[in-house]
Amino acid sequence: MNVLVRQASSADLEAAARVLAAAFDDYPWTRWAIPEDGYLGRLERLQHLYLSHALENGVVLVDDEVRAVAAFLPPDVPAMSQERQKRVAELHGSRLSALAAVVLPEPPRRSWSLATLGVHPARQGAGLGSALITAGLALADRDAAPGGVALETSDERNVRLYRRSGFTVTAETPIADGPTVYSMSRPPGTA
Repeated sequence: MNVLVRQASSADLEAAARVLAAAFDDYPWTRWAIPEDGYLGRLERLQHLYLSHALENGVVLVDDEVRAVAAFLPPDVPAMSQERQKRVAELHGSRLSALAAVVLPEPPRRSWSLATLGVHPARQGAGLGSALITAGLALADRDAAPGGVALETSDERNVRLYRRSGFTVTAETPIADGPTVYSMSRPPGTA
């Protein structure tokens, strides 16, 4: 299948946030980190906030129909604005203290981050996610960041997907009463 991948614009944010909310509906991390009360609405608003930050400071990729979304952040990306951080905290609500207590390993120094990747459930398995990963990794490789690309996932199925793209698991962090987080990285220029 030939997938047309392009950089997202601000006009794509609403649709992209909806796609990510649908893709992450049953995701172990979001189910643990976001209160059940209004879960889907909170998830979509969180995705919109994170995508807005990524669009301003990194690269957001979508397929032409906006059924798949990936956000890549470069090394030394600035922190989210205080206003966005406040809104993120409000959306995490009662789960914020548990979320703040999580300590994950640091990614490789000067690495890009594959911050999110999601495909609408109706289109999963069609190669859209792989196409976005490939395009994003090519951008990161052109940047020649010495740390390569790092990511975190809490779904073992994703570990297999990312391994096919050259990532290896660098740490497994079990979260108390929550999922295991797999930290993964891919050295620069790995074909």
